[in-house]
Amino acid sequence: MSNILEAVKKRLTKNQPEGDAILRVEKLCKNYQGPHGTLKILRGVSFEADPGEMVFILGRSGSGKSTLLQILGGLDAVTSGNIYFRGQDIAKLNEPQICEYRNKRVGFVFQFFHLLPELTLLENVMLPGLISGKVNQKRVKYLLDRVGLSHRKDHYPSQLSGGEGQRTAIARALANDADLILCDEPTGNLDEETSQEVFNLLVELNKEEKKTFIIVTHEASLIKRNKKVYQLHDGVLEKGQ
Repeated sequence: MSNILEAVKKRLTKNQPEGDAILRVEKLCKNYQGPHGTLKILRGVSFEADPGEMVFILGRSGSGKSTLLQILGGLDAVTSGNIYFRGQDIAKLNEPQICEYRNKRVGFVFQFFHLLPELTLLENVMLPGLISGKVNQKRVKYLLDRVGLSHRKDHYPSQLSGGEGQRTAIARALANDADLILCDEPTGNLDEETSQEVFNLLVELNKEEKKTFIIVTHEASLIKRNKKVYQLHDGVLEKGQ
């Protein structure tokens, strides 16, 4: 019996990387076919993130940052390479599995918030739970209070400032207790003072929630010291200084 169990365990873990990283990206490539040939967006990107870690990826517009984040979140497919989330290669998941991964394992924070205008703040934050069929009312209320918007819960996105909209989006990203929070230029649509406030909030929530945050941005000046930083240039990822 022990031999059978060992054989099953070996088969289940075959080709899965070792270590404690919650996310491991290996030789990730993404190409698009254009009218003038193949456009190489990502060229062999490799990195890893540990549970509770905050990782920053710096790069100019057009460097491939958003494409990388969309692939990590299961919103786009890879051309080649592997993305291991808790040892499972998400590039090999079928459509129902990738939908479940997006809804339950990943939280998204976008540059332009992507709040539904016909829903109140409370309803927007509840949305991931409504999709999954299980709303954690206590957590939703806690998060709205934590980002300082419990008094605006019945307001609509059109009634918010940019900073309030982004704080709502951050609360929504955490509502389903996801393990991985992906932030795509979270301060790119904000003024300098509000950008710093939002960055500080992300750092605080990373410590409090112990979730893994991956943030792509071009604003190097806002990044806190002692954080893991990468540079993405023309689809090539390198360790930052």
